[in-house]
Amino acid sequence: MSSSPATLPVTNQQATQSQPPINSHAFRTFLSRLSSSLRESLSQRRPWLELVDRSSFARPDSLTDSFTRIRKNLAYFKVNYSLIVSLVLAFSLLSHPFSLLVLLSLLGSWIFLYLFRSSDQPLVLFGRTFSDRETLLALVLTTIVVVFMTSVGSLLTSALTIGVAIVCLHGAFRVPDDLFLDEQEGSANAGLLSFIGNSAAASVVAGRV
Repeated sequence: MSSSPATLPVTNQQATQSQPPINSHAFRTFLSRLSSSLRESLSQRRPWLELVDRSSFARPDSLTDSFTRIRKNLAYFKVNYSLIVSLVLAFSLLSHPFSLLVLLSLLGSWIFLYLFRSSDQPLVLFGRTFSDRETLLALVLTTIVVVFMTSVGSLLTSALTIGVAIVCLHGAFRVPDDLFLDEQEGSANAGLLSFIGNSAAASVVAGRV
């Protein structure tokens, strides 16, 4: 009597497509809006030769005159000043690679773990599922520790202080009498940070839906 060969159990497995760890659509939308905002802001920068025109520098008559000049120059050279502060920050971070690596890791954590993570993919670490509230709390606490309890915070503070000091020094000695700022343009342009903030908010809302 011949025995029939053993039949191996077959499970009907459906092919599942692996989804990306982040909401790629929301992330691309954010990058697109950010790029457009940066281009629009940079297009409104003033000529650098106008910024450093030596004939337009004079000592302020009083402290009040200094504040008036700074206010007018900030309104006129706001994009140029933003670039100067950004360059000081970039130079400081590049001269301290460890701090730069820490900040990039923190930024990546926010992007991949919360801001642009797909809403249908819960965060699972070490076999435990974390809710959005727990993830947000952990990221906030990590950010506080990194910024206020490490050398990263002092580095950023020093760089920002130097950048703001350069801007205030230039604004106080640059005579703004020859500067003409279109009030309509000034009110329409909310600045670089508002562009980035609006883009990020809209993209994050799209990513959490």
